[in-house]
Amino acid sequence: MKAEIEKNEGLLRKVNITIAQTDVNKAFANVYEYINNNVSIKGFRKGKVPKQKIKSLYSDKARQDVAENLVSKGYQFAITEHALQPIGQPHIHFNDKVEEDKDFSFSAEFEVKPEINLKKTEGFEIEKEIIEIDSKEIESVLENIQKSNSIESPLLIERPAQMGDIAEIDFFGTIDNEPLDKGSAQNFKIELGSKSFIEGFEEGIVGMAIGGETNLHLKFPEEYQEKAIAGKPVNFKVKLHQLYKKDLPALDDELAKKVGDFENVQALKDAIKEDLEAREKNRVEEDVKARIIEALVTENPVEVPQKIKDNQKVQIIEDSRNKMQQQGMSSEDFEEYKKKWDHEFEDTAAFMVKSTFLIDEIAKNENIFVSDDEVNKRIEMHSMQMGLPIENLLKFYQEQNRIGNLRFQMTQEKVVEYLKSKSTFKELKKDQLTENKK
Repeated sequence: MKAEIEKNEGLLRKVNITIAQTDVNKAFANVYEYINNNVSIKGFRKGKVPKQKIKSLYSDKARQDVAENLVSKGYQFAITEHALQPIGQPHIHFNDKVEEDKDFSFSAEFEVKPEINLKKTEGFEIEKEIIEIDSKEIESVLENIQKSNSIESPLLIERPAQMGDIAEIDFFGTIDNEPLDKGSAQNFKIELGSKSFIEGFEEGIVGMAIGGETNLHLKFPEEYQEKAIAGKPVNFKVKLHQLYKKDLPALDDELAKKVGDFENVQALKDAIKEDLEAREKNRVEEDVKARIIEALVTENPVEVPQKIKDNQKVQIIEDSRNKMQQQGMSSEDFEEYKKKWDHEFEDTAAFMVKSTFLIDEIAKNENIFVSDDEVNKRIEMHSMQMGLPIENLLKFYQEQNRIGNLRFQMTQEKVVEYLKSKSTFKELKKDQLTENKK
């Protein structure tokens, strides 16, 4: 067996493999013997069928089995002989048919793992945001608590509708004198000023008297999520039945006890501040993690295998598609978005591939690993947080290599902690931070 290597552009390699006639004949003999011992042919006992009879019936299958066997062995020989580390499946090309009494040659093209030279893994200076909880943030949460515990009561004074009121209405929408799909309702309550409807709808109710009716001649936004009616004129016939106001509860110890069994308002404020600080800490830690990985990639150049980058790009695009369509973006709009930001998808895919190689290399060099026990404990934790049976979650993770992805995520966390221990931090206010590119 002989394997010659061609080094193509970048990480692409091509090996030309030749298998001698004697090995080809041996492979055919093994395949025919296996067929003879395992198939039933009328008039013959298993293992006693003449070779020519087997050949006449199974030559095509034998040729296919021999080719698969020789390609597998030849490919493994080539990558071992030349100490190659292929990535992904090779592209196989037969130079000729596999035949008895002839040499067999084929080529295999594939990308190889890039050589990783870690130039810098410590001494990074990382910007870190100073966590500051403004009293206005706490007051905003308190206001939302009051609003969520408010009580609606009919407006007793007789006056026109105004912003902030809750209006109980009937409405009927038409486009070109045809009823608007899902564009009508009775005894519907809407808070004026909430921007729940298209521009002009809530504003059109302001000033109406209870029992009054009006026609609102409006237009759907050009960028409306339902393309069939985007930019089209629409008419709404509206009748106002009743006005309500929101009575906000007093911000006192009684409310504090009601919303969380807090002793008093101060205890509620302290809990809100603690929760805000915890959220900010998680956000800042994620930002620090992103900055460390960005510094790692910047300081340690890595050649990116094209096929892996392309696969990663496809995954990023599909994740974006699912997320944006859940938010109401149409397929047509997403295709335009994809074209516009193609370079961003490309850059992000390359960055993710580079960071993966670097993290794997650091983990190997520093003997950083994640045990099966650690993985199982993480899944158990997720199970408790999500309120799902552990068996269901285990089944989920065992599909589509999700266990492997989880293990890498946990390895990345450990590597980032290692890098943090070797870095220094420059604490800055939010408006002083350098924009994080990734």
